[in-house]
Amino acid sequence: MPAPKRRTAAKRRSDSVKLALIGAGAWARAQHYPILAEMPDVTLAAVCDLDMSRAQEAADTFKIPRTYQDFRRMLEEVRPHAVYAIMPPHHLFDVAADALQRKCHLFVEKPPGLTAYQTRLLAYHARKSGVLTMAGFQRRHVPLINTLKTEVEAKGPVHTVEVTYIKRQPDPLNYYQGAIDILTCDGVHAVDTLRYLAGSCKGAEVAAVSSSVRAIDAEFANAFHALVTFSNGVTGILNANWACGHRVFAAAMHATGASAYAEPDAGGTLHVDGGSADVHYTPAECAGSEDPLHYLGFYGENRHFIDCIRKGRQPISSFADAAKSMALVEMIHANALGRPARAK
Repeated sequence: MPAPKRRTAAKRRSDSVKLALIGAGAWARAQHYPILAEMPDVTLAAVCDLDMSRAQEAADTFKIPRTYQDFRRMLEEVRPHAVYAIMPPHHLFDVAADALQRKCHLFVEKPPGLTAYQTRLLAYHARKSGVLTMAGFQRRHVPLINTLKTEVEAKGPVHTVEVTYIKRQPDPLNYYQGAIDILTCDGVHAVDTLRYLAGSCKGAEVAAVSSSVRAIDAEFANAFHALVTFSNGVTGILNANWACGHRVFAAAMHATGASAYAEPDAGGTLHVDGGSADVHYTPAECAGSEDPLHYLGFYGENRHFIDCIRKGRQPISSFADAAKSMALVEMIHANALGRPARAK
C-alpha cells in the first residue's frame, strides 16, 4: 500500500471553528491533530500540556500559535468554540467538567470517564450549559463497517450482531497501572460498536445481559463474553479477550438472507441469499483513501464532530449516549456468571 500523502496546513475559512487542545501526547499528535490541521473550517488556536516541551512540539508541527501549561488560563484567554481534551480517563473528569461549565463544546477520547456515573454527570453539565459533546468511539465512523451495515439493512431488519475484539496483552495492569480495567478502557470500543450495530442511533436500548468474565492466566479479568438482548429484538454477541494470539477487531451483521463480516484493518465480505453473489470490500475502497486515518474512522469521527458544531446538533456518540455504552460495560461485569477467577 502506498504511503499516505503528507498533510499540509489548510487555508482557513473566515467562519472556521476555533479549537483549544488539551493534551499533546503521542496519541493526540498522531490521530487528532493532523486531521484537524488539514480541515479548512477549523482553526487550532492553542495547545496545552503539563509538559511544555510536548506542547511546543505540537505547536511547531501543526502551526498552533499559542501554548499553555494551565488549561484554565488557556480557556479564559482564548475563548474557543470547542475543546479537545485528549488524556488518560482517570485525569479527565475535572478538565471536562470545567470546559463544559465554560460553555465549550467538548470532544474526548474513549472512555469518557471511569464510570457510567461520571459520564452521566458530564452529560448533565453539558445539558445545563447547552453545549455539544462527543466521545471518540471511532469504530462508528469506519467506512467499511458502515458500507456493510447499509447493505445488510437494505436486505431487511438486522436480527443479530457480533463484535470480536481480541488481543495478546499479558498484563492487564498495562492500562495506566490498573487505574481502569480492560473492558472499561479498551474493550468499551467493542461494547459501543455492538450497541451501534444493534440500532442505538434509532433508539434501541439494552433489555437484558448475560455474561462471562474471566481471568485467564492473569491476576485480573481479561476475557469478557456477553449475550445482549436489545429492545428492538436484536441479539448482540460480544467476544472481547486479551489472552489470545494476536489482535483482531471484527464485526458481523445478519438479516434474513444477508450476512456481512468486516475487519477494518483487512476488509469485508457481504453474503446474500446463500452466498451466490458474495461481494468483497477493501478498507481503502470504502473510504476512498489509502490513509489509515481515513479508512480506520479517525477522520470520520473528527469530521462528524466539527460538522455537528457547525449545524448545532448533538453527535451520535454524545456523552448522554456514551453513558449507555459505559452502563453496558458495568452490566457485563455485574451480570457475570460466577465471580472472576484465575484460570487453571
